[in-house]
Parts: sequence; structure tokens; C-alpha cells
Amino acid sequence: MQWILIFIFSACIFLALSTTWLRKSRKYESVNSVASSYDSWTNDRLLEKLWGEHIHLGFYEKTRLKKDFRKAKIDFVHQLVRWSGLNELPKGSRILDVGCGIGGSARILSNDYGFDVIGISISQEQIKRANELTINNDLCRFEVMNALDLKFPKGSFDGVWSVEAGPHISDKQKFADEMLRVLRPGGFLAIADWNQRDSKKNPLNFFEKLIMNQLLVQWTHPEFSSIEGFKNNLLNSPYCGCSVETSNWTKYTIQSWNESIYEGFRRPLAVLKLGLRSFLKGLREIPTILLMKWSFSSGLMEFGVFKSRG
Repeated sequence: MQWILIFIFSACIFLALSTTWLRKSRKYESVNSVASSYDSWTNDRLLEKLWGEHIHLGFYEKTRLKKDFRKAKIDFVHQLVRWSGLNELPKGSRILDVGCGIGGSARILSNDYGFDVIGISISQEQIKRANELTINNDLCRFEVMNALDLKFPKGSFDGVWSVEAGPHISDKQKFADEMLRVLRPGGFLAIADWNQRDSKKNPLNFFEKLIMNQLLVQWTHPEFSSIEGFKNNLLNSPYCGCSVETSNWTKYTIQSWNESIYEGFRRPLAVLKLGLRSFLKGLREIPTILLMKWSFSSGLMEFGVFKSRG
């Protein structure tokens, strides 16, 4: 226990000093701060060079399974498609990808399943890069849009997809309402997110609160939902058509945190070619990644998946 406390204290000090040195806070302030953070992460190409087209976690059927990190991310998309039932939709079905990043999942949904996909992000630079990476595909396009104000009529989509976008959104109920509003009756909802342990049932202690604060301020998160909490957001929505199912995929995704660091050692030139500042920014992420790994390992955080029918 003592080494954990020392690590937590050291990591928090390092993160505070690195934020001051780089002169850029990543604390959540508004949707604009989220957009600014992702504009920066997209423009410096660090995440793309290290992790490829997918910023989300990968899927590992067994712990310590040796699998290429980028392949694990692709496998995650297919696993969520099958688990949610999205694969039951016919080709040509309209899918909305909420928080699409640079379009990795959207391109798989379009190319592999034949869906007509629209991806949205609050980040202009993400949408620009997503369009650059999507070549000769009329069934996959991207728009800048706020997830809390979707510019689509009610029931516009056969499926709604969102992976690791929820932690950046302050109003979880509105987030749930908007996704369900644009989902047609009988359509498929597929969501995957980082979730905090239910603090109402099991309150956080002092050190867990310290860790949680770093996880929020370092990656522009206003707050995390619990799995049960966001399930209730979906169930309480006036647009919810039926039941909501959830599952905890922590054991299938937790290996991703170590792999995300190992990629820097596997592809050192990819980072070094971006310059000294990008290299230092990459080093800055390691303590937060390690805190994430510990949080998921200890049960402070959980990787929740959600599915429902419109």
C-alpha cells in the first residue's frame, strides 16, 4: 500500500508541474475546452502516430493476450457491434457516431458492414482529419456538432454509436436524451464509456478523490458517470423505448493501458520525428495512463457498455 501512495503523490506532483511548464491547462471549463484539447491532440499527430486511427481502448479476449494494439482496437469495434446487435441491421442503414474522433470506428461501420455513417465531433480539427483519412467513401462523412444539440430530426437513425465520449460531456441526461431522440423506434443503441465506481453505494476515500481529480483535470473531463447512473439516464429519457442492458468490460480492455505506453517504445521514431515538444507531451501522459490503469484494476473505474432498442 505504501508504494501506491508514494506513486500517487509523485504522479500528482509531476502532473501539476508539467501542466505549469507546458502552460496549458486541460481542466474542463466548457465544450470549448474539450474542442481545444482535441484540436491540439489532433494537430500534433501524437496519438495518431502511436495508436493509429482509433483513440479508444482495445479488446483482449484473455488477459495478457499478445495482440497488436491497433488490431485490438479494431476487434473492439466488431465486439461492440455484435454485442449491441448492430450487426442485425441491413446494409444501407443510417448510423450516427457520436464523438467520432478521427473516424476510425465510422470507417469500419461503413466499410465492413455497409452502413451509411455520419460521424460528429465538437473538434473541428478531428473532423478535418477524419475527412482527410476517408477516401472515396460516399457512405461515411463527418460534421462538427455538439452531442448535446444534435441537428437531426427525431428518429433519423437506425443505429446510434458512441465510444468513450461521455466523460467529456457535462450533462449526462441531455446526452442520453439526444442520442435516443434521434434513434428510430426499433433502432439499436451502442455505447461504451469509462465509468466511475458508484460512489453512492461505495463512497470514495481521500486518495481515491485525489486520483479522480487528476483523471478529470488532465484529460478535460467534467465528471464520470457510474454504469448504473448512466443506465438510469437512458431509462429516464422520454425517448427510451424499452429496457437497457449493461455489461462491465474492464477485464477485456484493461490491458490497453499498458499497451498504450508500450507503443511509444515500439514506435520511438514516430514520436521523435514529431519533435521535442511532442516527445515531452507524450511523457506527460504516462502518469495519467498509469493512474487510469490502477483505477480500473482497483475497481475505482469500470469500463461500461450499454445497449438498448429505440
